[in-house]
Amino acid sequence: MSVTLWIIIGGALVTYLTRIGGHLILTRFDRIHPRVQAGLDAVPAAVLTTLVAPTVVAGGPNEWAAFVIAVVAGLRVSIIWMVIIGTVAVAILRQISG
Repeated sequence: MSVTLWIIIGGALVTYLTRIGGHLILTRFDRIHPRVQAGLDAVPAAVLTTLVAPTVVAGGPNEWAAFVIAVVAGLRVSIIWMVIIGTVAVAILRQISG
């Protein structure tokens, strides 16, 4: 097998073990401490930030406009719709200026 395939398989295995490990640890507790729950609730926003921030910082006017559109949408709709709206906005803006 190629090195690339081994990297993909290894990445998938590590991702699976990380997810199942967290699940197994948290199911051992009857209740979760509020601070732990607050930390877990912050994970989606942190992951989204790590994905979006480099593109916005290194991007041009299209990425900045799509970011503003997504932020405004995020004030009105759920996070999944904000991601969808931001993705569609950047795709359309890139097509128009491209």
